[in-house]
Amino acid sequence: MDTAMDVVERYLAIWNETDGARRRQLIERTWSEDGLYYDPVFATSGHDEIDAMVAGFHQQFPGLHFERVGEIEGHHDRLRFRWDLLDADGARQAAGTDVAVVSPDGLLLDVTGFFDVAPVLPDAVTEGATT
Repeated sequence: MDTAMDVVERYLAIWNETDGARRRQLIERTWSEDGLYYDPVFATSGHDEIDAMVAGFHQQFPGLHFERVGEIEGHHDRLRFRWDLLDADGARQAAGTDVAVVSPDGLLLDVTGFFDVAPVLPDAVTEGATT
C-alpha cells in the first residue's frame, strides 16, 4: 500500500502536470473514480471534472507549480498537508492547507483545500473588479 507521502506527492504532481495524457494517468492512479474535491473556488467530482479543473488552472495560471511545505500529518483515513504555489522564480503566489480522506486501497476519496494565502489574480480578472 502507498504511504501518505506517495499519495500526497502524486496529488501535487497532478496539479503540476501540464501534459493531459500524463495528468490523466496520475489522476486514475491517485483518485477514486467518484473522488470529490472542494476549495473556495472549485467543487468537482470524478476523474473528468478533476482533470478539467486542473487543465483550467493551468490556462489561468501558466507556469505556476505546487510544492509541499512541512510534514504530512495523518490519522485514521485522514491526511493534512500544506503547500505553496510558486512562480518560475520561486516566489510564492499562494499557500494553502489540504485535508484528504484516503480509501483503504490508498486512493483519494475526498480533498478539501483551504487558502492560507489567497492566490494572486491575473490583471485581466482584477481590472473589472469594483471595490
